[in-house]
Amino acid sequence: MCICVDCRWVDRCQAYHAVERQHGVEHLSSRPDFRPREPRIHVQVIDLPDGGAGVEWDVRGCGSFLAEPGRWQRLRPGALLPS
Repeated sequence: MCICVDCRWVDRCQAYHAVERQHGVEHLSSRPDFRPREPRIHVQVIDLPDGGAGVEWDVRGCGSFLAEPGRWQRLRPGALLPS
């Protein structure tokens, strides 16, 4: 899972914005203004049920990570946590 969901900067982060774009989901911010230090994005090719392939993007490490558990959920109350 992407560590960003529990990061203080998730709604302002340019790296998380790129992950959102790759997943084709609505952005938390249309203009993120925070540039994280040394984000490590894990990209994984996965098999889909229909025989196709998909790509999963997750930030697994970041020099700017500042723990704020539940931050993403507070920004999107009632929405399913991205996996």
